[in-house]
Amino acid sequence: MLIVNAVLETPDTVDFSLWPVADLPPYQFMALSGGMSPLEVGSALAMLADYNSRTGDDDRPVMDASEAIRRLLETDKVIAPGGLRFDDTRINAIVQPGCCCGLEDWREWLDVAGGETLWLGHDPSPRLEHADGIVQLWPDGGDAQETPPGQPIDIVAGDLLGILHTVQEGLQGFLALTMKWAARQSPTLAADLAARLDADLAISAPLPGTSGQHVP
Repeated sequence: MLIVNAVLETPDTVDFSLWPVADLPPYQFMALSGGMSPLEVGSALAMLADYNSRTGDDDRPVMDASEAIRRLLETDKVIAPGGLRFDDTRINAIVQPGCCCGLEDWREWLDVAGGETLWLGHDPSPRLEHADGIVQLWPDGGDAQETPPGQPIDIVAGDLLGILHTVQEGLQGFLALTMKWAARQSPTLAADLAARLDADLAISAPLPGTSGQHVP
């Protein structure tokens, strides 16, 4: 079975105290969905707030949750370290986003469905190739000239649209939970935060019609 999730890198929350977060190992990946706990949603927002604070000019200490959310809203565009994770349980293979890959670009997989290739990050460097209507994914080896050893994850190109619809459903579930989370942490900014994440992570905009089947 092929399981595909939108994933976000987990934060280092050792010194984080602005709101409750889950006890997760840092610099791994968490799947974003409507099944997340409030603490997991808090961890996701902690990562987004911290990661995007590095692009701003305001270096004053953040005193509370509302200030952290306000600064996140003031960024030019919210970016999210992550992407799509492909887990093929049939061959026990997982392809995760490489370094510098951004979840905000997840819709670029629509181009893959149309026959294009896609940069999937580095260190590791996932590799993508097209072969007779099949998209082949390897966990690493994207920078090498030779095809990586081992069995790739094979995806029928026509199934990618269905897969992306499933990914979108997960992101929409996460967005709904974020709205509830923000209503508790900073009620006056909750709607603005949800709208900003929806726009910058390209969550709710319609996708093309489904072609093919995907088993979640």
